[in-house]
Amino acid sequence: QVQFVESGGGSVQPGGSLRLSCIASGFTFGNYAMSWYRQPPGKERELVATITSYGSTNYLDSVKGRFTISRDNAKNTVYLQMNSLKLDDTAVYYCKTGIGNWGQGTQVTVSS
Repeated sequence: QVQFVESGGGSVQPGGSLRLSCIASGFTFGNYAMSWYRQPPGKERELVATITSYGSTNYLDSVKGRFTISRDNAKNTVYLQMNSLKLDDTAVYYCKTGIGNWGQGTQVTVSS
């Protein structure tokens, strides 16, 4: 079955960096666009970044220039490099494509 396993979250100070990873399984990874979403505490889940099967990317305006999404089709893995982290980036981060259920996510906490 389709599964997503996110990792790489943690606690950092403002201005810090983290690299999230998501290993996907149960489908032909290279054929699908992959996205990162996040859900801040007490708020709705929002789309952060998307990478298509051929590598085109799109970003939420508030993360442009700070976050970079990438993929390794040989490893069925999508990454989210997050630099210059801000307090508002605190959230649970999930990866997803158009099929399958949500994974457990990975917590990112930015605090001073």
